[in-house]
Amino acid sequence: MPDGDRDGGGTGPTPAVFPWGRRKVLLLNATFEPLTALSLRRAVVLVVCGKAEVVHGDASGLVLHSSKSEVLVPSVIRLSSYVRVPYRGRVPMTRAGLMHRDRYRCAYCGGRAETIDHVVPRSRGGPHTWTNCVACCAKCNHRKADKMLSELGWRLRVVPVAPRGPHWRLLAGVAEADPQWLPYLGEPAA
Repeated sequence: MPDGDRDGGGTGPTPAVFPWGRRKVLLLNATFEPLTALSLRRAVVLVVCGKAEVVHGDASGLVLHSSKSEVLVPSVIRLSSYVRVPYRGRVPMTRAGLMHRDRYRCAYCGGRAETIDHVVPRSRGGPHTWTNCVACCAKCNHRKADKMLSELGWRLRVVPVAPRGPHWRLLAGVAEADPQWLPYLGEPAA
């Protein structure tokens, strides 16, 4: 809650309303390795319980107040103790991850992408994989339909590849990454 009247009887600023379910916080291992993006509520619980510490607070400097304590609204938190992470070989393909890989640009015309297209259509045996799926605008997706690129005389602007690296697992489920996360992701993510 911003500074001002907390008893509700004055003319001070109104309390801030936080979208608990939508806001994400980057969780780092004790070694600063990125683990996942979790909800703001879960991040605050970890900090209050002493299982994590705030590495970067919210850019606007917001603070959560309770009757006995204050917690800086986090953007990046780090676990107090190391957690062993099992090896994960492949990055799962998600719509958010695919759009992020293609930077929300259509693979055919370069416009703003809203849909996903299979380069080799599924009706013609094309697999649902990172190397066969691309971000696509609705107009190009409708025009391409179930045709092959050679039938239309089209070509891809960029050859689709499967992403690698720990930051891709993390970003596959997050629509937008906070700019404060970038130094911890190992590679440029935006």
